Amino acid sequence: MGIRFPHQAPESDDALLATINTTPLVDVMLVLLIIFLITIPVVNSSIAVALPREQIQPAQEQPGNVILTVDARGAVYWFDTPLADVQVLQERLGRLAQQQPQPELHIRADARADYEAIGQVVYAAQRAGIARIGFLTQPR
Repeated sequence: MGIRFPHQAPESDDALLATINTTPLVDVMLVLLIIFLITIPVVNSSIAVALPREQIQPAQEQPGNVILTVDARGAVYWFDTPLADVQVLQERLGRLAQQQPQPELHIRADARADYEAIGQVVYAAQRAGIARIGFLTQPR
C-alpha cells in the first residue's frame, strides 16, 4: 500500500511507497537478545562472596573449567551446588583428574574465609592429581 498523489497515474511504476521495512531491525534485535541471554548467566553467580582484590592478568575462560566456591563460613560449592564434606569433594576431583584434557580448577574464595577451608580444597585437589589450579579475584 502506498501514497498516491492526484497527478500520478494509478498504475504508475514511480508511485511512492510509505511502508517501512522492519525486517533488518527485527533481525538485529533478535541477535542482540540471543547475545544477552547467553552472556548474562556467565557473568552472574548465585553465591555472593567478597573476592580479594589483586593485580591480575586476564585469562581465557574455557567452558570445561570447574569453579569451586568457598564462602565466608567455609562452605564449599561445586559451581552452585553445596558439597557435604571433603570426601565428596575428593571424589569429584578424582573424576575430574581422570578427564583428558584435564580441565582447570578455579577457586573463588571469599576474602573473609578461613585459610583452613581454602587449604582443604587445595590439598584435596593436590591429592586428586589436578594439574592446574587458579584463584579468581577482583581487579583493583
